[in-house]
Amino acid sequence: MGTAVVVYGAYGHTGRFVVAELRERGFVPVLSGRDEGKLRAVAEPGDDVRPASVDDPAALDRALAGAAAVVNCAGPFATTAAPVIEAALRAGIPYVDVAAEIEANADTFARFADRAREAGAVVVPAMAFYGGLADLLATAAMGDWTAADEAHVAYGLSSWHPTAGTRVAGQVSGRRRDGRRVRFTKGRLEYHGDDLPTLRWSFPEPMGARDVIGEFTMADVVTIPSHLSIPEVRSYMAAEAARDLSAPDTPAPVAADERGRSGQTFVVDVVVRSGGEERRAVARGQDIYAVSAPLAVEAVHRILTGQTRAVGVASAGEIFDAADFLRALSPDVTFELVSPRQNAGAAG
Repeated sequence: MGTAVVVYGAYGHTGRFVVAELRERGFVPVLSGRDEGKLRAVAEPGDDVRPASVDDPAALDRALAGAAAVVNCAGPFATTAAPVIEAALRAGIPYVDVAAEIEANADTFARFADRAREAGAVVVPAMAFYGGLADLLATAAMGDWTAADEAHVAYGLSSWHPTAGTRVAGQVSGRRRDGRRVRFTKGRLEYHGDDLPTLRWSFPEPMGARDVIGEFTMADVVTIPSHLSIPEVRSYMAAEAARDLSAPDTPAPVAADERGRSGQTFVVDVVVRSGGEERRAVARGQDIYAVSAPLAVEAVHRILTGQTRAVGVASAGEIFDAADFLRALSPDVTFELVSPRQNAGAAG
């Protein structure tokens, strides 16, 4: 038997990709979540199905019993993260999630940092396309720098067909912020009502210069500053993708290949600046939801094989060797460090 890993929210869009990735890598996925019918509908013959509601600690304990780790894929994470982390701490197993919600990730650091560290436990939030990937890129770009003045994360998405879960999470976050926007400046999160600017960003070829929405703030404003001394962290979203997300009638992703991935492609371009110097790291791939699976499962593999640099609540860039981790994601993600002389016109 292989190593058992619980996937909470196994029937969700990202959860199904995580289950498939675990199988492919020789793990034994244990399917958990709130809805037993939906779990059984996605289960394969012989799968261990363990329904559990987040408001039922005993059921969560049964769901995690005997497992080596848990990956939480069930949003909104404002509701699910804390109960599943509590269950993982009781079980003495590592916790990984794919949360993109800024406040939910901030809550995880605030609520569990001391307890997880004292317990010698590993809790890795935002181990996904948003939050984890840019944090790995920023950490790799920093290299031997111990601090930087600013980090810029530009998302070049060809399109963005949001899942139902993304829409619900956005609504939850919006209510928590009273409709305000959030940014990370002067070393802290700040809420504001300003309109977001449209800028030009020079992505690496073949994408090239594109209109982006500035201050399109994602979970990177929690993960990057959690361990890197960078007081200004800004993110930008390709204007077309931002329009897709905001439109109420944009359909959910549709499978375009045998693995169930959509045809969406992405470039994540991260620039860190210190004084007059600039460093840059770039990742390319297909389907922002599907790519969260190799990110999360590689994290589980490294935690269980002792390839970690921290305990407690830690983001991807802090707990893993960032450049080595990014290279291990091939062929799902191609990663490159761009030499400084190629950095002209990185931010608009």
